[in-house]
Amino acid sequence: MEGVSWTIHKYLFHGPLWFIHKSHHEAGHKRFELNDLFFVFFASLAMILIYLGRDSFDFRFWMGIGVTCYGAIYFILHDIFVHNRLKTWETKNTYLLRLRRAHKIHHKSMDKLPSESYGLLYFSKKYKV
Repeated sequence: MEGVSWTIHKYLFHGPLWFIHKSHHEAGHKRFELNDLFFVFFASLAMILIYLGRDSFDFRFWMGIGVTCYGAIYFILHDIFVHNRLKTWETKNTYLLRLRRAHKIHHKSMDKLPSESYGLLYFSKKYKV
């Protein structure tokens, strides 16, 4: 899922879907952003896949489970930890601090391009803390 997410983020969110995603790059994050529509889309897609594959537990079921699991990890690490929406999580964990730093550097640009570090879980070793 990380590879799919990276590709979608770089080529769609910072491409033709920038008009939605740019709300996430604007200063002063709000409780809800237009960018949150992507959550609704991917959650709906996951539910449909799980439903369609429920009888035989075929590839659609497991794709839906994969999207759901990645979405949960994304919500916890990105929204709660990186953007500190709940203002509850501090850490000294090196990996998590590097993850936060890589994402903050991604947000340095308030524009569609240039940008860097499009992934969430994997990022360059240059983001040392």
